[in-house]
Amino acid sequence: MSDYVRMGIVGAGSIALRGHFPHLTMEDVRERVRITAVCDPVLERAQAAAARFGVPAAYATMEEMLAAGNVDAVSICSPIGVHYEQGMLAVEHGVHVHFNKTMTTTVDEADRLIDAARAKGVKLVSSPGEMLRPRHQKIKELIQEGALGRLTWAVTGSAFGTYHEDEASVRSGDDPLTNINPAWYFRRPGGGPLYDMTVYGLHAMTGILGPAKRVTAFSGVRIHEREFRGQKLPTDMDDNTLMVLDFGDAFFAFVYGVAAGGLPNMGRPLIFGVNGVINGSTINGKPIEYDGMELDAEFGMNGSLPHVVGQHRTMEEAHVYEDVMQLVDWILDDKPTLATAEHARHVIEIFDAAYRSAETGQAQMLRTTF
Repeated sequence: MSDYVRMGIVGAGSIALRGHFPHLTMEDVRERVRITAVCDPVLERAQAAAARFGVPAAYATMEEMLAAGNVDAVSICSPIGVHYEQGMLAVEHGVHVHFNKTMTTTVDEADRLIDAARAKGVKLVSSPGEMLRPRHQKIKELIQEGALGRLTWAVTGSAFGTYHEDEASVRSGDDPLTNINPAWYFRRPGGGPLYDMTVYGLHAMTGILGPAKRVTAFSGVRIHEREFRGQKLPTDMDDNTLMVLDFGDAFFAFVYGVAAGGLPNMGRPLIFGVNGVINGSTINGKPIEYDGMELDAEFGMNGSLPHVVGQHRTMEEAHVYEDVMQLVDWILDDKPTLATAEHARHVIEIFDAAYRSAETGQAQMLRTTF
């Protein structure tokens, strides 16, 4: 391997165009990481992204990219439903992997992926790295110190709305980089708000509170058809899921991923105890003090992330850049990350079990931890 990580981008869609390419082609990262290849099943899109960002190679398939031997690691930016297959392909080639958002769609897939990576000596980093945030680390410390007293319940969740249909920079044009259809967000496997959006809050909640023990849920499709630029997009993946997590000893959490309409004034995380509440960056209405709070106040939640410095603080998807750099540090410096595949597997199992609970009408025990 060279002195820097040769990074391949798998999928030249929204997250890659708004996050990976702008951040990872900046001059200040060239000594650590360089994008050396991109692949996308729409070859014109891969070629257009390569031309715009100065990437030397573009391919139609991941197999071609891996066979060329010009990447040490990949960041998988493709639809979530193919993450497992593509992750296993990278592992088989001995290539390290960063996953954007949900690593797989089932816990059994996550088991196989983690076992295969361990056997091959491949490093896995799975977004979102919510526990990299100094604020969440401080909240975990406060709770362990008893700042809220005995905990009673917690809440997290997200709503799809029309966020993906409205991403103007990648949806509203006529060229390959601005006409990207969001249909996969609403289809099986891998679509739906849980894997795409609720994953953030649940990573934060379980990172702070620890693994859950049991889940029960209701789930189904509420909006059966969406529209994008005059085209009807069918929805066959659940877009309305409400679940209750059991952390043991009658401490419960409400978690949702819905088609539209989030709870008002709800920060990430929202945790209640007999002595008050932590809501986002406040405890009982007062600011939580932590290293980097001034940066978060100025630049948003990403301001205090360790690699998000200088111009990166003002750019889109800085948290994605941070997670990729966690893999880079692990490869170059043998520095493991808090954004572990084991934590991601536990969150995946919660989603997987929630869908089973909704189908069977029975609470599901969870077997994973981290």
